[in-house]
Amino acid sequence: MDDDRGAGLVDRWRAAVRGVGASDGPAVTHAGQELLARWREPHRRYHTVRHLTAVLDVVDAYAGFADRPDLVRLAAWCHDAVYDPRAAGDANERASADLAEALLTGLGVPAAAVVEVRRLVLLTAGHAVDADDRDGALLCDADLAVLAGTPEEYDRYAAAVRQEYAHVPDGDFRRGRTRILASLLSLPTLYHHPRLQTHWTPQAHANLTRELTALAPSPG
Repeated sequence: MDDDRGAGLVDRWRAAVRGVGASDGPAVTHAGQELLARWREPHRRYHTVRHLTAVLDVVDAYAGFADRPDLVRLAAWCHDAVYDPRAAGDANERASADLAEALLTGLGVPAAAVVEVRRLVLLTAGHAVDADDRDGALLCDADLAVLAGTPEEYDRYAAAVRQEYAHVPDGDFRRGRTRILASLLSLPTLYHHPRLQTHWTPQAHANLTRELTALAPSPG
């Protein structure tokens, strides 16, 4: 990523921090740069700055769906800030939530806002959201927006995920990935906001089903 784009992202981070009641300053800029460095780690192939930017863009585009969009933006910045493909279960989400709590507390973000950002980050482990949770719905919908991309976009996403798990033997990856895709398809609602649910769900289901079919063992 070029420096101009990185600087632009840090400006978006600073605006969100200000938006939840903290003072701007060098420490805020440094924290944004620290987060960007995490998103640029060399082992990442899908969970990169591109994904962060895509999530932030969705949050910005549909900010009116949220009660406190700046909290959603901060959660977007932090939700995959810790990402180790070898970690088990929801360890990455829990570690990212811990990082968010420490980072935002150190920047003087009000305690109630820190608690809420932590809660939102943890939601991305399973993407299950209560019906009245507008902020959680927007974050989770933004995080899963890639599933509703064109077939070409989805295939690039799936290939990048496979690259992140290059250490996993093919058979084990196919079984694990199959479980994940099946769980996504079995969610009562893949997307939570009615407009996104209507427009994104059919394409997302088609993409997920296509990948699931490709992962199935060949006959014989």
